[in-house]
Amino acid sequence: MYYCKVSVLAPNVPAMYELHFGVPMSGAILNTINTRLDARTVSVLLHHSESKLIFCDILYLPLLHDAIRLLPSPHKPPQIIPIEDNYEQNVPTHTYSITYEKLIESGNSQFDWIRPSSELDPIVLNYTSGTTSAPKGVVHCHRGIFIATLDSLVAWSVPTEPVYLWTLPMFHANGWTFPWGMAVVGGTNICNRRFNASTIFSAIHQHKVTHMCGAPVVLSMLCNAPHYMKKPLPGLVHIMTAASSPPATVLKRTEAMGFVVSHGYGLTETGGIVMSCAWKEEWNKLAASERARLKARQGVLTPSMVKIDVVDEYTGKSVSRDGVSSGEIVVKGACVMLGYLKDEKATNAAIKDGWFYTGDVGVVHPDGYVEIKDRSKDVIISGGENISSVEVEAMLYSHPVVNEAAVVARPDEFWGETPCAFVSLVEGINPVAIPTEKEMIEWCRERMPHYMVPKTVVIKEDLPKTSTGKIQKYMLRNLAREMGTANISRL
Repeated sequence: MYYCKVSVLAPNVPAMYELHFGVPMSGAILNTINTRLDARTVSVLLHHSESKLIFCDILYLPLLHDAIRLLPSPHKPPQIIPIEDNYEQNVPTHTYSITYEKLIESGNSQFDWIRPSSELDPIVLNYTSGTTSAPKGVVHCHRGIFIATLDSLVAWSVPTEPVYLWTLPMFHANGWTFPWGMAVVGGTNICNRRFNASTIFSAIHQHKVTHMCGAPVVLSMLCNAPHYMKKPLPGLVHIMTAASSPPATVLKRTEAMGFVVSHGYGLTETGGIVMSCAWKEEWNKLAASERARLKARQGVLTPSMVKIDVVDEYTGKSVSRDGVSSGEIVVKGACVMLGYLKDEKATNAAIKDGWFYTGDVGVVHPDGYVEIKDRSKDVIISGGENISSVEVEAMLYSHPVVNEAAVVARPDEFWGETPCAFVSLVEGINPVAIPTEKEMIEWCRERMPHYMVPKTVVIKEDLPKTSTGKIQKYMLRNLAREMGTANISRL
């Protein structure tokens, strides 16, 4: 059966929220496109998805036109419907036969929305976020998204009528299902086209924000904001963080400002949060550093998931619940995708006997809580020792001047490969306080096993990231390879 795909290229503006309802209710499949992609990648996604129609924010029309020019000649380009914004300097839209607002005005208020013939019919097409160089088209069905939406609300204990601030891009895994979730609980949506620490704090105070989501980079942004921005919060502000493992240090600093941080785990392929670090009342009696360490774990399955496990790479059996034995995290439940669009081989490799193999390496603690140790491709094998890049990064984050950290493998003739750390520093640091590479390495040697210590430290102004704040390690791996072998490997 053929399904019409409708794409959207827009930031967190009201139209983006509305299209999460309008497109599926018209019987089409919604494909939200990352606004930070380049024209070539946007062109690839439009070609692969075969979108017939695309809604595009006015500020991204130049990007879209560049992408359309790159489409192969036999491919008929999608019809463009620009989304206007009265708060921005308007790009002329008179050349278009219709705009988003005109389309809404001409709609039939008596239209009876088209329901799926089956709950397993597709509802959204999401392309993986770009931490690898080859994004895949993830297809989710109505049933899976419905369950994921309710599951996320229950797992986060979202009350009725929350005030939700959109710092998480809606184009990433459909904002972890919260566009639909906020409608379920009658929430108020605060949409920001762009944001930084100043706009976040301003919105929180102006609108009495109660809930928001974001990758750990958003937490770091808040922690590293100037002191004059960090006024006492007007009330409890709940933050759900996911996407990548949040360093315990960042969690501790965020909660010290008065935020209530919850930690979840999910992937584009699972639609929403499928694992949550469910908090126990008894943990509130622990020291702040210990609470942060516990909260940094990914946790236990959410209510609708059938099972989550960590299995040995070779035997396929569950690893011991000792917090040390590692394996691949696998999940089973209604939220798992139908598959990858036009890629049966990749689908069969990822889903086996109903289990989705995440590619994340983790351990299970004695209390049953799962903790990610690394992506399977990010484990560094140095002289026969497996080094978790996440653990090294967590230590680097505790350095007083480190803002972001990512550790990848650098080729080494003697050890095979060694840890190479890329870090960015907090803003406004006194030049005298900027550490040298040698000082950073010595600082690490005092705090971790020597085989885990980065042999190379590169200080950069910014680290390359996806739209959701995930550091693009494949780009850093390329940089590390281009640097050649380290000449201090035997130290």
